[in-house]
Amino acid sequence: MRRGELTDKAWQRIESLLPATGGKGRPWRDHRQVIDGILWRLRTGAPWRDIPERYGPWQTCYERFKRWDQDGTWARLLEEMQVKDDSVGRVEWTFSIDSTISRAHQHAAGARKRGTTAGRSMRSSRKDQALGRSRGGLTTKLHLITEARGLPMALHLTAGNVVDYSAFEAVMAKLRLPRVGPGRPRTRPDRLIGDKGYSSRKIRAYLRSRGIRAVIPERRDQIANRKRKGSRGGRPHAFDAEVYKQRNLVECCFGKLKQWRAIATRFDKLASRYLAGVTIGCLMLWLRNAELSDTL
Repeated sequence: MRRGELTDKAWQRIESLLPATGGKGRPWRDHRQVIDGILWRLRTGAPWRDIPERYGPWQTCYERFKRWDQDGTWARLLEEMQVKDDSVGRVEWTFSIDSTISRAHQHAAGARKRGTTAGRSMRSSRKDQALGRSRGGLTTKLHLITEARGLPMALHLTAGNVVDYSAFEAVMAKLRLPRVGPGRPRTRPDRLIGDKGYSSRKIRAYLRSRGIRAVIPERRDQIANRKRKGSRGGRPHAFDAEVYKQRNLVECCFGKLKQWRAIATRFDKLASRYLAGVTIGCLMLWLRNAELSDTL
């Protein structure tokens, strides 16, 4: 086993969840070998064509990566890890939310919108593929919700120039954790920690209506405006400074994900392919945490 490949314990956890290799037609190449090839590409950020021969044909690695993105296999594997931990009470429902920007490589630009003809502006296509232009060029923003151990729970992509509060409800809509027994999937944490970028009246009302306790500090201009209004400004929002100290866990999660070069820099033209790579990175974080839990 080489650095960055699946360990035996990690493979045992996901082997039974993968699509069957039997059936009609040519036999599938070994799942573990192909997944290791996909992990090599994510870790190095190299082109698919440069995947070493020990992982099999690069076309097989890419086609398996694409197919499992389209049929939801990668997302299902991540969900299974989350559900398993939640069923034994390891998931603490104090969540944190934040975002990070990844620079888009020149190879990530140029994906055409279906039906786009030559010569037509590509602005709408870039927006559809979660690409936005800023001072640093084209960028993509990854919005992330993590649980109390800093493990990812929900992912969402937008263009890099989209502000956090405008994508808040779309990110929360991705939070959906099925239960092992009867009952609807859980979608509401007990508390949600966010930085000042999420301090808006709309977000606080959204959380209040769903019974979620907001742990979000007010911005200076909001505090000054309330004081200026006097009694008409209302009372300060409740804020638990001790719980807010846990917000660094979502930053640590971003740091771990960006150790994968194909996540730190976006090389994929399609937003769905880039999100699939991020999903695999999140899956590996859950698998590594499970291995550490087994050793304790």
